[in-house]
Amino acid sequence: METDVAAFLRRLAQELRPRIDSSADTLLRRMREELPELEEHGDLALLTAVETAGHVAAFLDMIERGLDAAEVVFPPEALDVTRESARRGVPLSLLLRAYRLGHLTLLEQVREQATRLTDDWRLIDDATMRLVAMAFAYVDRGSEEVVTAYQEERDRRLQRRLLLTNEASARIGSTLDIARTAQELAEVGTEDFADLVAVDLLDSVLHEDGTTQPAEAQPSLRRVAQLPAPDKALPVATGRTHAFAAESEPAGVLSTGQPLLHQVTAPPAPAWWTPAEEREAPHDDDAFHSALLLPLQARGQTLGLVHFLRGRAAAPFDEDDLLLAQEIAARAAVSIDNARRYTHERLTALTLQRSLLPRHTVEQSAVETASRYLPSGSRAGVGGDWYDVIPLSGARVALVVGDVVGRGLHAAATMGRLRTAVRAFADIDLMPDELLTHLDDVVIRLQREEARDDGELSATCLYAIYDPVSRACSLASAGHVLPAVGTPPTAGAPRSVDFPEMPIGPPLGLGGLPFETAQFELPEGSLLALYTDGLIQNRTRDVDAARAVLSDVLARAPEEPGEVCDRLLSELLPEQPTDDVALLVARTRALDPEHVATLDVPSDPAAVAGARAFASERLTAWGLDELSFATELVVSELVTNAIRYGRPPVQLRLILQTTLTCEVFDASSTAPHLRRARTFDEGGRGLLLVAQLAERWGTRHNREGKVIWAEQALPPA
Repeated sequence: METDVAAFLRRLAQELRPRIDSSADTLLRRMREELPELEEHGDLALLTAVETAGHVAAFLDMIERGLDAAEVVFPPEALDVTRESARRGVPLSLLLRAYRLGHLTLLEQVREQATRLTDDWRLIDDATMRLVAMAFAYVDRGSEEVVTAYQEERDRRLQRRLLLTNEASARIGSTLDIARTAQELAEVGTEDFADLVAVDLLDSVLHEDGTTQPAEAQPSLRRVAQLPAPDKALPVATGRTHAFAAESEPAGVLSTGQPLLHQVTAPPAPAWWTPAEEREAPHDDDAFHSALLLPLQARGQTLGLVHFLRGRAAAPFDEDDLLLAQEIAARAAVSIDNARRYTHERLTALTLQRSLLPRHTVEQSAVETASRYLPSGSRAGVGGDWYDVIPLSGARVALVVGDVVGRGLHAAATMGRLRTAVRAFADIDLMPDELLTHLDDVVIRLQREEARDDGELSATCLYAIYDPVSRACSLASAGHVLPAVGTPPTAGAPRSVDFPEMPIGPPLGLGGLPFETAQFELPEGSLLALYTDGLIQNRTRDVDAARAVLSDVLARAPEEPGEVCDRLLSELLPEQPTDDVALLVARTRALDPEHVATLDVPSDPAAVAGARAFASERLTAWGLDELSFATELVVSELVTNAIRYGRPPVQLRLILQTTLTCEVFDASSTAPHLRRARTFDEGGRGLLLVAQLAERWGTRHNREGKVIWAEQALPPA
């Protein structure tokens, strides 16, 4: 009997083999009828005829050859379907139900064929029992294969998501640039997750107008990034602005802050996939069938919207994908917000910094100057570098360059305060070392007032005074790099460039340590290059090499200071400087000796008349007779004060430049001051008279004594 059953089963399998395709079609129809849940997944092309026919063929092989379930070659298409089901989120229980239902249907077909081949019910019953046992064995073995493949795919998918999350953490936010951060989000999203990613940010966020939450019904958005480039779907070009209708799903996501998982089961695709201004453009609405819309939110503010889209060739998004996308979007939103805040603070600090720097060169005849300020290209932010050109009395000029330690708004504001202090001290004609001493006190006072927790306030400063009459340059440094000095070229040879050898004082803010003034003479046409350390310190070149390049550039540079600045920046700075750079280049001038007149005055009141006569004669020689009366009065008062209250020697000097300056020197350190004379006072009105006749007047002290000076405007040419 055993032989009869085996022979009958072989014959049965041989009879069914030519009808494998029709049997597979019958199985597919029944599974789709009895398992409508498959339609919820759009059928997904999972239960294909090829895969079903493979199962039929494998089961017939098992019947015909009497194989054990372990010996049957499981159809590879079935494992592919299982993996695809796992990727598309089809529940494993539904997959196993479909698997069992298919084999039940196949058993029914085999039994029906058996009744056609014989009317021996005993043989049919024995064959049926054998078939059921074989079917159970095949289903058990197949279920194990299915569960294993399904779990492996789910594990691989989970691992891929973890890798994608780690990738997003590592790659999104590598810079503090908004556009680059959005592009990184698009790049990560299109790597094994979505077929298209588009990032829209609120226009108000990009323009930093202080409104980050959309208040209008149709907030304006700007397409910041999109991959791949727009061609068929979402054809808004990067950089373009657009808006979604108030009743659209993207507008709802923006207003509620809730993500959206959108599936398209039948065309056409929703209109919001193509913004209103682009809807007339020809494109294939069926290109994408699954979408995730997520708001970009950080620190309680909505910054924009990110679209993740998948085409019909890929599995639609599921709830797990939504959770993964939310995590990626959340990380990206924080990075975008950081970039936005950094950009806003940097622009504010840069605006403040530039507003506090000199906008126009003050007219003076001592030097020809050019300056440059370049903020750093790093994420550290704007620093506190500054420069200044300050006209002084006696045709002199002060050249200043400094650097506040720190970054951002605080450094820029501190820079402005120190620059104002330097100008105030310069107005009272302090020597460079004395000025830095007073500036050091200012920094110490600021430290005490602010009581900063992030370290003490500190700064460096270089202060130089150039006198075009004597061509002497006096300078002192408070922790600042020394300038480069280039003498004029001779006989076609390049100019000689040196760095003054002088002691550098401590940075400002330490207190208790002295500063020293160095003095040297500069030929007319010399170049002075004052700069902050950002010009010569960078990661690609050490300081000595940078100074060598600086010397070479100055040696061969043209006479025009602006061109010198441009060449220095071009040769010394990398593409992305890591520190701010302030650069001030000055070409010295010498005052014509014919425009300077000096008279040694005896310490005798009778010598005042001679001083007045000397001034009158000199003004006549200069063609300034119009100023003779006022100048004689100024000379008379200043010389009288020097003889009466000062100490010899007394010297009168007249300087003709853009103004007429009258200076009287004496060896006393006491300085006069204005006071209101009472009605019956015989004196006390001299300086008041000088102040009325002159545009400016003042006192400056030096090591030998003091100088009282007064400036008058020249008459029109």
